[in-house]
Amino acid sequence: MRGFQWTRDTTEHLVFAETDNLQTSRTWKKHSWLVSQQNLGQFPSDENTRVHNWRIFTNKHHVHVFDSDVEENLKSPWFFIHGSDPQYGFHDYKSDYPNMDQEIQITEKLVQKINNMNPRPRFFHISGDLVNVFPSSNYHIYKLEEETFKKIFGKINADIPVLVACGNHDVGDSPTQEDLDIYKASWGDNYYSFWCGGIFFLVINSQCYIDSHNVPNCARKHEDWIEEQLRVAREKKSSRVIVLQHIPWFLKSADEPNDYFTINNPIRNAMLDKFVNSGVQKIFCRHYHQNAGGVYKDIEIVVTSAICGPLGEDKPGVRLVKVYENKIEHVYYCVDDIPSLVTL
Repeated sequence: MRGFQWTRDTTEHLVFAETDNLQTSRTWKKHSWLVSQQNLGQFPSDENTRVHNWRIFTNKHHVHVFDSDVEENLKSPWFFIHGSDPQYGFHDYKSDYPNMDQEIQITEKLVQKINNMNPRPRFFHISGDLVNVFPSSNYHIYKLEEETFKKIFGKINADIPVLVACGNHDVGDSPTQEDLDIYKASWGDNYYSFWCGGIFFLVINSQCYIDSHNVPNCARKHEDWIEEQLRVAREKKSSRVIVLQHIPWFLKSADEPNDYFTINNPIRNAMLDKFVNSGVQKIFCRHYHQNAGGVYKDIEIVVTSAICGPLGEDKPGVRLVKVYENKIEHVYYCVDDIPSLVTL
């Protein structure tokens, strides 16, 4: 059986190559990582080498796909896609080598649907749980699931940037420095900002508000960064701020009891008030694997079901978010019903 390997070089390019080496290896260098693994036989070996200038990497907590000076003042209608929880390995998590056929089938169809959309979405954001296994619990399986993700979502048209946020499965319920280092080597920064179409986006690491006792310095830097980004938003008098994250602040109401699926009080209300005072309009979240949401003062919290493994009545799907000069609309579509023609 032939396996696959990814390498990352100093130019931030990811190189996908076929290999005869069936042994798992982990080589850490200052500017590169390499992992090879077996059991990706579900993918056809129809190309010897595939190179991706992988679009989800960020630098210094900023996405360079978009020109901030141009995007800040755009007012024409546009849309993006918000999804989460492809969570490769979710359905067969008890196996030593989880079968990912179900997740692969759903996400391959999703990629085809997105590629057929007219006009194109400005970007596709996947807000966490990209994989199922925690990075430091089983590094080998983590990399297998990661590479499955990259193999499939690497097929999205090159003019549709793919951006991600980290979920609890990507960095662990109680992240360690090793977990965060593995995530950064694989995906890039775990929090960042960008302008797109007149909207200032903040992508935050919600796990910092769940359990950061192993990484207090990282959590402090994350909080300082958020304060700085909100200051920028206030100075620009932008009332068009959207936050993207994995774990919701609440499911239906800010005064609901603390819950596994939410960021709990007293942190919840303190952060929501900060967002309100800085002009945040909407916060798009996942993690619950069901559609939910509510309003806190001037902010709408939108909780979207899972790409794979929904736990309620919703079918696997994503949310299409339309941005206009004076309003933002959003609709959840199951994968089969994603429209090819989008009216703005």
